[in-house]
Order: sequence, then C-alpha cells, then structure tokens
Amino acid sequence: MPNRSNSALERILPEQRLLLKTQSSTRVIHLRPMTQLGLMGGTAILVGWAILSGALLAYDRIGGGKQSQTEQAQTTYEARLEALADERDARAAEAQEAQLRFAVALDQVAKYQADLLTAQQEKNELEAGLDAMQQKLGTAMAALPEAGAAGVQEKELALTALNDQLRATAEARDSAAKEARLAQAEAAAAKAEQQQLIARNDELFTQIEDAVTASVVPFEDMFDKLGLDTDKLLASIDEGYAGQGGPLTPAAVSTSGNAAISETEARAGEIIVSLDQVNRYRIASDKLPLAMPLKSAFRYTSGFGARWGRAHQGVDLAGPIGTPVLAPGDGVVTFAGRQSGYGNLIKIEHALGTETRYAHLSKIRVKVGQKVSRGSLIGDMGNTGRSTGPHLHYEVRVNGKAVNPMSFIKAAQNVF
Repeated sequence: MPNRSNSALERILPEQRLLLKTQSSTRVIHLRPMTQLGLMGGTAILVGWAILSGALLAYDRIGGGKQSQTEQAQTTYEARLEALADERDARAAEAQEAQLRFAVALDQVAKYQADLLTAQQEKNELEAGLDAMQQKLGTAMAALPEAGAAGVQEKELALTALNDQLRATAEARDSAAKEARLAQAEAAAAKAEQQQLIARNDELFTQIEDAVTASVVPFEDMFDKLGLDTDKLLASIDEGYAGQGGPLTPAAVSTSGNAAISETEARAGEIIVSLDQVNRYRIASDKLPLAMPLKSAFRYTSGFGARWGRAHQGVDLAGPIGTPVLAPGDGVVTFAGRQSGYGNLIKIEHALGTETRYAHLSKIRVKVGQKVSRGSLIGDMGNTGRSTGPHLHYEVRVNGKAVNPMSFIKAAQNVF
C-alpha cells in the first residue's frame, strides 16, 4: 500500500535525497513522496494553528482594550462633570457671600450718609442760633454800655462756649463724611468682586452646559436607532422614581433686585434639569438589553437571519463550557428551565415589551420571578439541547417578534 501511494505521488513529489556528510563518512537520506507529503501537511497544520491562535489572542486583546478604554473614558468624563458641578456650587456660594457683603456695605453707607445729613443739619441750626445770639448780644451791648467790663466778659464766655460746640459739631461731620467715603469704597470693591464671580460663574456654567449637551446626544441617537417609544419609557421612569421629602428651611440669602444673581440661579436650575434628563436616559437605558451577555472571550459563529433554509432568530456566541452569561439589562426572569431545542433556557422580560432568551446553558443560576440588573450573573454557557458544540444562543424579541440582537448592542456602542 505505501509503495502504491508513493508511486502515485511520484509525478507530483519526486523522491528527494538529503546528503549528510561528515569528515569520515557520507550518509544519504531518501525522502519518499509520502514522507514529503506528511512533512508538508504537518507544517501547514502548525502554521494554521499559529495564525488562528494569534488572531484569537489579538481579538481578545483588542476587544478588552476597547472596552477598557471606553470604561476609562466614561469614568474620566463622569469625574470631570462632577468636578465642574462642585466648582459651580463653590462659585455660587462665593457669589452669594459677595452679594451679602455688598448689601451690608450699602446699609453702612446709607447709615453714614444719614448721620452726615443729621450733623450738617445740626451745624446749620447752631450757626443760625449763633448768628441770632451774636446779633442780640451786639444789640444788648450797644443798649447797655453801662453794664461795664463784667457784663462784656460774661457774654464773651458764652460766645466762646458756643464756638466750641460748633467746632465739635464740624469735627463730627468731617468724621462721618470720612467713614461714608470708606464705606463707599468697600461697597465698590464688593461690587467688583461680585462681578468677577458672576463672570467666572458664566464661564463655568457654559462648560457644564456643553458637557451636559454632549452627554444627552449619544442617548438620543441610541433611542432613535432602536425605534422604541422613548417617551413611554421615560414616563415609566418618572412614575417609578418620584420620591421627595426632607425638611424645608428658609433661604439664608435673598437675591431680589439683583438681575445677575437671579440669572445665575436660573441657569443653575436649567443645568439641574438637564442633568436630570441625562440621569433619566441612563436609568431608561439600564432597563433595555443593550449590553453584551458575555464579557469573556468568545467567537461569533452564527448571525441573525436565514440559516440552512430556516430562520435563525438569534446570534450564536461560542466559548468554553462554564463561561459566565450576564444579563444585558434590568428585567424580571419569566422562564428558567429546559425547553425542546433550546436545552436549558432563561427568558428575561425588559421594558417596552422587550424580551431576551439565553439557550443551551450548562447551568441556570436564576429563578422565575427574580429581578436582575445589568451585569448580573444568570447562567453558564453549555451544550444542551440541539447544539453542535458549547455556545450561547442569544435572542432579543420586541412584542414577541425576534429582532437582531446586534442592532441593540451596536446602537449603544457610543453610550456604554
């Protein structure tokens, strides 16, 4: 039999001779066609195995690196947004403190101005009284020349006392005017500080508004691609997350009459509303099956659509038996058991009539009625039911109709 095979291969692979020469002898090795064919086949198998292993390793590293970069970018963005929010709160507090100092300074200026007017009025009254007394004194002295030196001395003493009182009043007036000027300078400085804080707040709010807008766009694009009734989903979020409470305390600082502070507060309120919108989108996305059910390395072995003359209503993801299977979104387990063709099967109901199925499992780790969250472990990959090897058959259905699971996963690739 080997001779016939060698004869048949002789035309394609003629016999080769390998000469091994040493100092004392020469050895000839005959490479028959069958031997050459075996060497070539073994070499091809080794090269193919090396290429396949390298491709799988590169795919695993690229997938893991991409996921790690996405998670790192998401974490960095959330940290930046939180830092901007803290900076916004600090600037708003500083603006309120500046407004309070400005109001106190204005009150002090008003008090000093009132004291100055009172002192000026008293001075005018004393000057008028002094003029009247001087006139009366002059008339009396002219009418009573016989009063003598003693009477004149008494009147001079009275006049001196009045002049001293007038001088003291003038000094009080000058002191009040000086304090009023100082208070006006402090009020101007407080006003300038307030304007600087308002300008910093405006810049900070602009950054936060841009960041919030950039956060909303990926969610809106994702829901548009899915074609689901997003308003209905958000309404369910509002209904389920509507708790309020806590003691009511009066505001410590009033900003009435200050248009700049009022505008800042209005912008801060708008940012809070926008952040709440982002949070609503985030909660809504958690209730839909948008993530991959596998985090470990796997092979994509069969897609959604026609296969072998029949409709394949999901995707097949192959991997080792026991690979963890995770919930791609929040939901409730509606079936956990064995079903013909599917083998060990889990069904999870999500929001807006969406349902996911996980077939051919080696182990089921959830029970009917159990609530699961995105990323929860629900089972292990297996080879049960109608299956040619270990893999996960993953389905997504909307209102009972099977849809391509990858449409959900791809729609969320810029969000998660």
